[in-house]
Amino acid sequence: MINFQYARATDVADAVRRIAAEKGAKFIAGGTNLLDLMKEDVERPARLIDISRLPLDKVEETKDGGLRIGAVVPNSDLAWHPLIEQRYPLLSSAILAGASAQLRNMASTGGNLLQRTRCLYFYDTATPCNKRDPGSGCSAIQGLNRMHAILGTSESCIATHPSDMCVALAALEAKVHVAGPSGERDIAFADFHRLPGDTPERDSNLGLDEIITAVELPARGFAANYSYLKIRDRLSYAFALVSVAAALELDGNTIREARLALGGVAHKPWRDPAAEAALRGKAANEAAFEQAAGALLRDAKGFGHNNFKIDLARRAIVRALTQAARGTPQSQSDKRIR
Repeated sequence: MINFQYARATDVADAVRRIAAEKGAKFIAGGTNLLDLMKEDVERPARLIDISRLPLDKVEETKDGGLRIGAVVPNSDLAWHPLIEQRYPLLSSAILAGASAQLRNMASTGGNLLQRTRCLYFYDTATPCNKRDPGSGCSAIQGLNRMHAILGTSESCIATHPSDMCVALAALEAKVHVAGPSGERDIAFADFHRLPGDTPERDSNLGLDEIITAVELPARGFAANYSYLKIRDRLSYAFALVSVAAALELDGNTIREARLALGGVAHKPWRDPAAEAALRGKAANEAAFEQAAGALLRDAKGFGHNNFKIDLARRAIVRALTQAARGTPQSQSDKRIR
């Protein structure tokens, strides 16, 4: 691991001053992703700015009926928080589907959003990677790409975003609060992460001199009809081949509102309003779910080893929507798919 300087921020304003003052500095809270990248010589920050003790560790109700989640709230605390379990169980389920209990105890809300996309070639500094070294090429396109993206790819990158929590936040239409030298601003969750395009080195639209302060959930939580389904190579501690966050609002058997987000298939959590619109007003049945899956995957493209993901995603979407419609969400303790 490289040598680096360490500093502890005293408040948000101090954190912003410190990150803006030194090029190459990085924030650290739980460090569950950043430290791995430093050990692999992928990230080489000159200074780490510790934000783990900032007063951003609360889950608070907002005046419009939503919740504001501080950026350093640990994933475990968030998953088991009574208001999250009661009003946003889709988010709780997604968090519990990810990583191990030990990692969830350390990982922070803001850090989860900022996980680097997962790709073996990105982590292997002996191979070309446009994310590490822009312009060097993408080894995955012609390489081993079983885990890679089938949607939103470019000639520069086919890596996938690894977070489970972010898939649920995308479906719930969360909002990200950030602060920087120019003040505070909000970013709609759909606009926070980026597709690779010709700048795959940029995973998000967060400025280099900005800090995430909170994530805000709207009042609508889809607590009755939801499911987070994660398909992976083993039942625990594995990244998703495909994951689906499905949420429905039903009037009898008729779908009034629908939300669908996919993980493991793109450089960001994948949502398509057209696929959700295709469900509104329809009966909650397999035919409607198949139609929505077709709309969501209409532009999917495999790269050889990951061709199977297209059909896997279609079947996972139908299954997750079926679970949501029945009010029988996927269990994260007994992970067998029923």
